[in-house]
Parts: sequence; structure tokens; C-alpha cells
Amino acid sequence: MAEHRTMQRDALLDAARSLLSEGGTEALTFPALAERTGLARSSVYEYFRSRAAVVEELCAVDFPVWAAEVESAMAMADTPEAKIEAYVRRQLALVGDRRHRAVVAISAGELDAAAREKIRAAHGGLISMVGEALVALGHEEPRLVAMMLQGVVDAAVRRIELGVEEPERVTAVAVGMALRGVRG
Repeated sequence: MAEHRTMQRDALLDAARSLLSEGGTEALTFPALAERTGLARSSVYEYFRSRAAVVEELCAVDFPVWAAEVESAMAMADTPEAKIEAYVRRQLALVGDRRHRAVVAISAGELDAAAREKIRAAHGGLISMVGEALVALGHEEPRLVAMMLQGVVDAAVRRIELGVEEPERVTAVAVGMALRGVRG
């Protein structure tokens, strides 16, 4: 019975990922989740009390996985500049991934405090890794610079999602801006 509930919960989360990546937060509704999973709408409420609860669960499940991939890429880099480059490249390489698309849709949407805190905690690990690389490069305000660096990444994500330029071109420009920027 517990295994069946876990499977249904996983199916609901997978449907939520698809809905978010296809249509953003507006697309994530209980009727849509019920339709995608073949469950009755009342069954959806047995798992999640609100849309915010679905979003919170996705954050708890997906963001750490996504963050771990970025951290892993950074850990393999051997110089501070290479770590910064890995931070930018890996995030942009994940843009097409449904988990990442869901996280982007979520972070742009209305989140309650608990969900925001989960994202902040997972993101905090990334920012501290970037901060260490920035300290090694001699920055006196590594946290502020890390936040600005993330702004470059976020802008590049939006450009890639628009689909006007080739993702490789956007990535190359973002990496160039990031590396020139962190060198001061």
C-alpha cells in the first residue's frame, strides 16, 4: 500500500514537472494533475493540500539534485576560474532538462516561505562554492559578486529558453562575461 502511494506521489510530481516546463506555474492546477495521472481530483488532494505544497515538494526533491550536478562539475575543476566556468556551463547545460525547467518556473512563481527557504538552502551550497573560488581570486565581497554572477546565469537561461540564439553561443558569451567579470 505504501509503495502504491509512493508511486502515485511520484507520478503526480512527474506530471507537475511536465506542466511547469510546458506552461509555467499557471499550468500547474489540480484538474491538470488529475488528468495527467488518471487520478480523481479528490485523490490529488490526498497527496497535496495546495499548489504550493506540490511546488514545495518539487523544490525539496529536484533542486538538490540539480544543485548537486552543478557542485559536482565545480568540484572537478582545478582552478578558481575553471570552477566559475563550470558553475556557469553546467547550469546552462541543464536548461533543457525538465527538472531544471520546473525549478526555473517555480523560482519565477509565487512561493510560500517554506518553499523559498528550501531553494535558498540548496542554492546556498552553490553560492558558497562560488564564494570560495571568488575568495581565491582575491574578491573582497565574494557573496555579492556570486549573486551578480548568478544574474548573468539567469539572463543566459532566459535567452536560451527564448530560443533565438543557439544555446552554445549564449553559453560562450555568458562564460566570457563571467570570467572577465570575476577577474575584475
